[in-house]
Amino acid sequence: MASEQRIARLREEIKRDAGDIIHKMKDPRLGFVTVTDVEVTRDLRYATIYVSIYGEPDTVRRSLAALTSGTGHVRSELGKRLKLRHTPELAFKVDESAQRGAAIDALIAKLHEND
Repeated sequence: MASEQRIARLREEIKRDAGDIIHKMKDPRLGFVTVTDVEVTRDLRYATIYVSIYGEPDTVRRSLAALTSGTGHVRSELGKRLKLRHTPELAFKVDESAQRGAAIDALIAKLHEND
């Protein structure tokens, strides 16, 4: 099992490198995608990459499909950059915290409008 410090360092490396790899992908379905967080299992076998995707729900759906189909490419590129015996299996999930935050901000603004 990896130490907490090693896992934290690996999470940051994957976050930085995956963001760079995704940014360089040529898939036309990809919208504006930002890697917001990464979770790695203690045995370093699996990593969940959380992404924020700007745009309408259809754009989000297409971008997530592009990421899912490009998982092998992203994993391969990460394997070249990370110094690990085994490159983790990857999964992409949409981080909806930005949308929730914007909705809460809009509600607060509307409340202040009525004051």
